[in-house]
Amino acid sequence: MSRSFKETYSDIKVASPIKRLGAFVYDMMLIIALLMVSTGIITMGFNQGESVQGPLFQSFLFILVYLFLSFFWMRNGQTLGMLAWRLRVQTTEGERLNAKQCLLRYIVGILSLLAGGAGFLWMFINKQKMTWHDLASGTHVIELPKRAKILE
Repeated sequence: MSRSFKETYSDIKVASPIKRLGAFVYDMMLIIALLMVSTGIITMGFNQGESVQGPLFQSFLFILVYLFLSFFWMRNGQTLGMLAWRLRVQTTEGERLNAKQCLLRYIVGILSLLAGGAGFLWMFINKQKMTWHDLASGTHVIELPKRAKILE
């Protein structure tokens, strides 16, 4: 079941690379904090203060970040960083993302970073300013209009 957003395409435009970078940096700070807290809780609570390592723990962190991002992407298309920069991720039809699209977006986004950021730089080549993870998941990032100020 897909759910559309209330804004129409006449109200919005494709997000600029600078705003996308700003939202990315903001979200990365939140993700780093999330990882620090979760690592600290697991280390202190379950491993008597010893360092936690291994593929099981790495998988846990990978899934934790995916769940964090996909919660916001599926809920209203905005992570906290995207909310601050008035950006939203949506399908090319203007609908909310589903779990499969979130997973594709997340995995290809990581591959884009591992490729030296080439997947993100692709937005400068693509006419619709879509990155590799946008293309793989059938999504794009749009800039929402400023809200009108109410004068009293």
